Amino acid sequence: MQPSLFPPPPADLYRFERHAVKAGYRLIAGIDEAGRGPLAGPVVAAAVILHPDRPIKGVNDSKKLSERQRERLFDLINTDALAIGIGSALPDLIDRINILQATRLAMLEAVHKLSPSPDALLIDGITPIDSPLHQELIKQGDSRSASIAAASIIAKVTRDRLMLAYDNEYPQYGFARHKGYGSVAHLTALRQYGPCPIHRASFGGVRELLIASPTA
Repeated sequence: MQPSLFPPPPADLYRFERHAVKAGYRLIAGIDEAGRGPLAGPVVAAAVILHPDRPIKGVNDSKKLSERQRERLFDLINTDALAIGIGSALPDLIDRINILQATRLAMLEAVHKLSPSPDALLIDGITPIDSPLHQELIKQGDSRSASIAAASIIAKVTRDRLMLAYDNEYPQYGFARHKGYGSVAHLTALRQYGPCPIHRASFGGVRELLIASPTA
């Protein structure tokens, strides 16, 4: 692939990508996750290599976008990105190794699923993953890097769709509305029905119920 410097300012969401290209990297993947905080469901990570000559207008931190905007951008990213990889960690793994380590494994899985493979990683947050690839850790990266923002959209939409499917399986908890986060409605349902198989047993709000009713 011919070198590209990505769109110049004012498209400053590409500044980390431009710096990586100037440093000699060509396939730069942004990595982010969705679902570290919920009481139920998997944590989902995405890795995205954007096409340097096809900037996607409107890409931003998924939390700053409406559901409709995320869905539209999800389709655009899937159409125009050079590569997308998705990884996940289920609640039982989260409970065994903790949410931070489970998230790192999900991110690594997402990177391994990229084709072509990247030669540099831009990662949201402050924690590296177990990869020999060059890594740049960016605090609040989903609002500062286009590649990470794209990954945040892919991860968020993918996880939301999974939670909608879980809502069909366990309708009493209202997963379609709160996506597993600890809303008042979710906590009320937890107390009424007890945890289900996709709840995270190690998380506060679930753990106490399991201690009180170990057969739940």
